[in-house]
Amino acid sequence: MPRLEVEGYGTFEVADGTRLVRAIEDNGVDILHRCGGYARCTTCRVAFTSGEPERMTRAEHDKLAEKELLGQARLSCQILCDQDMQLRPLMTLRDSGLPDPGSQPEAEITPPPEWISAP
Repeated sequence: MPRLEVEGYGTFEVADGTRLVRAIEDNGVDILHRCGGYARCTTCRVAFTSGEPERMTRAEHDKLAEKELLGQARLSCQILCDQDMQLRPLMTLRDSGLPDPGSQPEAEITPPPEWISAP
């Protein structure tokens, strides 16, 4: 089982293949996901300190490039937990003033992933 260390929240073991956004939230972190995990809004962004995946979905790449965040952040809704990772959530419900984090992301990556190498 991969180990997920979330700055300020602790270290957790997560099931292999779990969507990162769900693993983070399921372990008590109030990360935002306003679009429901479809790589449309970038509110689920995280910064890696270790274990950043070497691949990303085309949807993640395109949205990060559009928002000029490529190389600065990753979208947790587009990442699978398949290795140990250390990260920091960049947008939380507590800091947002919003009434809720967004609709629950599905168990599988949406839209269906087209994998590419991360820049």
